[in-house]
Amino acid sequence: MNNIFMSSEFNLDNAIRKVKDFPKEGILFYDITSILTNPKAFSYCIDRMEDLYKDSRIDAVAAAEARGFLFAAPFCERLGIPLILIRKKGKLPGKVLTKTYALEYGEDSIQIHKDDIPQGGRVLLVDDLIATGGTLRAAAELLEEGGADVLGAFGVVGLPFLNYDKVLSGMKIDTLINYDSE
Repeated sequence: MNNIFMSSEFNLDNAIRKVKDFPKEGILFYDITSILTNPKAFSYCIDRMEDLYKDSRIDAVAAAEARGFLFAAPFCERLGIPLILIRKKGKLPGKVLTKTYALEYGEDSIQIHKDDIPQGGRVLLVDDLIATGGTLRAAAELLEEGGADVLGAFGVVGLPFLNYDKVLSGMKIDTLINYDSE
């Protein structure tokens, strides 16, 4: 485990519930819902996001469904910037851009409202946890197809042992805490 924001006042690792054998045997699941039930932990995460990006020129944030929304929304409100929703296929009305991408066992599709993408704007991707990077790669490709520039990706938790850095190659990736093995 690597905590890039070591703090004597708060230990984020203590706020993250670890669930053995979920969703299947042999997997250690890092459950961020325990951050959401702990106002101090949640505030800590949003404060650190603000510290990381307050001097960056961000035109919008694109957040992955659904837990990414929870971290991105208060961050966007603080910075006074728009929030773009990255949803599963079939959840958004109107004109959308769609990207299908590979999963470990099959494939999935995500969509973004075409009109929500700022042309030439700098967009930060946000999710609660970065594992393999597949969803964020697909989202970055959608945003770029729609005319935006992807600034980088942020996740509260990173699992670098799943090699997301290869999938997100060339992208700046920030996390608040990393777990280096299952």
